[in-house]
Amino acid sequence: MTRTAPPSGWPPPTEAQLAGTRIELEPLAAVIADRYFERFPGDLERYGDAGRLWEIHDTQHLLSWAIGDVEGVVDLDKQAAWLARVLSARDFPLEHLAVNLELGADVVDEQVVGGSAVADKLRGAAATVRAH
Repeated sequence: MTRTAPPSGWPPPTEAQLAGTRIELEPLAAVIADRYFERFPGDLERYGDAGRLWEIHDTQHLLSWAIGDVEGVVDLDKQAAWLARVLSARDFPLEHLAVNLELGADVVDEQVVGGSAVADKLRGAAATVRAH
């Protein structure tokens, strides 16, 4: 069985600006990853050590896109649909991506002051992914 390679290429953003406030993305993504692997522990076995790296990598992008959507510079649904196509082509279960977006919304609601609009965008993107 071929093991999943760690992320390469374009690195994920490490921060984003929400209403003039800098939001650190990696700590949020790490909390989301913890919750994700509690929900889907088999993904660690399926994807090996690279699984957590990819989870944090993709989640940082999703968080950045959600914040960018609230700020009016990115369309999260469009980006999430693109990521869903990429992951689907790699036989990644899209329900896992949708759950990841919902977990992200929960974490943003809990940890980002003024993040409710971002959380709403993430929940909407989950619905977009499920529509694929």
